[in-house]
Amino acid sequence: MTQIPRKITNQLLHLAQISPDHEVCGLIGSKNGLPSSCYPVKNIAEFANLRFQLDASQQISAMATMRDQGEQLFAIYHSHPTAPATPSSTDLELAAYPQALHLIISLNTKGILEMRGFKIDHKLAQEIPLSLSY
Repeated sequence: MTQIPRKITNQLLHLAQISPDHEVCGLIGSKNGLPSSCYPVKNIAEFANLRFQLDASQQISAMATMRDQGEQLFAIYHSHPTAPATPSSTDLELAAYPQALHLIISLNTKGILEMRGFKIDHKLAQEIPLSLSY
């Protein structure tokens, strides 16, 4: 079970809610294996309502900030405005960083936001149970 701090969970859900028409995306940094910071990155995908593509310059900047803060890459997150919180075929095809957790936030449920975590390696996804920590 992977623990995600309530503060980061709330931030991710808020980012997804304020952008219901396109996928939001970004990185999560960690210290000592525990998620500590959220780095939103602009989605530059042509069809941002259906997929995400991290803006390369913002991704590099976020990774540099993580390094400067003594953090490691913990997770890559994105939202699914109209689909379940499971990796799409495009997510599986384009997944990088197999050591990172892939967090997917779904807005596809009525009144309840869903977030699930997956390790994706060689186009195969394994769900990682999540729990909130304080």
